[in-house]
Amino acid sequence: MKINWEGVMPAVTTKFTDTDELDLEMFKVNLKAQLDAGVHGIVLGGTLGEASTLTDEEKRILTRETVEFVNGKVPVLINIAEQSTKGAIDAARKATEDGASGLMMLPPMRYKAGDRETVEYFKAVANSTSLPIMVYNNPVDYKIEVTLDMFDELLACDNIEAVKESTRDISNVTRIKNRFGDRLSILTGVDTLALESLLMGADGWVAGLVCAFPAETVAIYELQKAGRIQEAIEIYRWFLPLLELDINPKLVQNIKLAEVATGIGTENVRAPRLTLIGAERAHVLKVIEEGLKNRPELPAYKNL
Repeated sequence: MKINWEGVMPAVTTKFTDTDELDLEMFKVNLKAQLDAGVHGIVLGGTLGEASTLTDEEKRILTRETVEFVNGKVPVLINIAEQSTKGAIDAARKATEDGASGLMMLPPMRYKAGDRETVEYFKAVANSTSLPIMVYNNPVDYKIEVTLDMFDELLACDNIEAVKESTRDISNVTRIKNRFGDRLSILTGVDTLALESLLMGADGWVAGLVCAFPAETVAIYELQKAGRIQEAIEIYRWFLPLLELDINPKLVQNIKLAEVATGIGTENVRAPRLTLIGAERAHVLKVIEEGLKNRPELPAYKNL
């Protein structure tokens, strides 16, 4: 499937049973809610998907099950977050075999690669696969920045097509557009900068709180795209306290609590993560409760 790099692409959470197995039943409940809301793609095995705790076989199961469930309605991307170039190339091969439409790729894990090493890492994987690639640029959390000069080299690979822009510097959207035009699609990866980034020209949004609030997330995207900016802003202002749950070390636990509140998830996380307790839990629940109490009535946002 050719990927149209625009719209809302949920970085979905991985659902676990009480006995720490994949909960595919609840996972599909959430997938259905995303599709019903009108999302434009699904991203598996990212930070929110607890990628670092998943086995290779679990990633493959999630990919196959999602591809089958989605049934061509939207593209399915699997995240690659590997320590070695060899491991990343193998992950790309498995993604192809399992029916993924594309890859989201982080720089090498654990080792803080230099610029040349990072470029060669991405190029080696890109040259090993026909799948389209979105580079995940998140130097805040992963300590390696893919600079514009590095993208100059990377774009020699035709299948490096997009960037998940998570530098937290909103002016980077304009820098990328000025430098590369439409050659490099931009999907904002920071929930609390999403609307701002879209208004500055980002093509889409790899979203987090969408996992619990899919309709509201897609409505913001569709309204701003249709030029109904004030309506998008009003929903976004309501949404912001919830979106801030995403820019937190406990984002997985936070968002899973929100999924429970909206009936499309469970709270189970995989150790070493633990469910929230005490004052931390009470704070998150209060934010969610306030959001639900004031949840806006959405306009007919589909097919605007």
